[in-house]
Amino acid sequence: MQNRQNTDASSPLAKGTWRRLPLIVILVVAVIGAVVLRDHITFEVLRENRQALLAFRDAHYLLTVAIFMAAYIVIVAFSLPGATIATLTGGFLFSTFPGVVFNVGAATLGAICIYMAARWGLGDRLAARMNASSGTIKRIKEGIDENQWSMLFLIRLVPAVPFFVANIIPALVGVSLPRFAVSTFLGIIPGGLVYTSVGAGLGQVFALGETPDLGIIFEPHILLPILGLCALAALPIFIKALRGRKEL
Repeated sequence: MQNRQNTDASSPLAKGTWRRLPLIVILVVAVIGAVVLRDHITFEVLRENRQALLAFRDAHYLLTVAIFMAAYIVIVAFSLPGATIATLTGGFLFSTFPGVVFNVGAATLGAICIYMAARWGLGDRLAARMNASSGTIKRIKEGIDENQWSMLFLIRLVPAVPFFVANIIPALVGVSLPRFAVSTFLGIIPGGLVYTSVGAGLGQVFALGETPDLGIIFEPHILLPILGLCALAALPIFIKALRGRKEL
């Protein structure tokens, strides 16, 4: 009987279930968090508790940094609502610098958690199947592999790509952890810097009884430089495509 139980526990189905467990937990928590927390992590809550937060920061700066980054990591890792509010809070509490370092660092660590869960549960097997396949699927995989750095920076820089999607796709196509971590950290700096600077100016916004302009990232003086970075990231892809046509 014991041998049979051990065999069942080590079966491919059981191993597959255990490997997918972290990803399943993330998805379940994300759904629950979207329902339970959507009214608790808001700009209004930040406005109401701003004095208490500033007082706690002044009394326990390092502890505040640790708690803030831990909370941010959890928000990103479980795709909970409030990532934008967390970024604003980082700027409000710690100013643009070092606030942007705390924001980008925590967001990167949270992204790594999702990436590892997806890769452990699905990514390695899916990447192996894509490598073993033929035809269109294999060509797509090879195209991604040839332009990994460019593709990784593009999905981070383009504002229209959801953060969760940008964390999952690299895991599913077999991107290495160091490459994912570096491209995530560097790729989210422009957007993180914009929203952190907005958060740093919340004191004046609170005083005027207004709400922050979160659409500022789409203003021409901010969006155009980001699009320029997108074009720079895509340049190697275009060059390879042109070379491929010349060879044909």
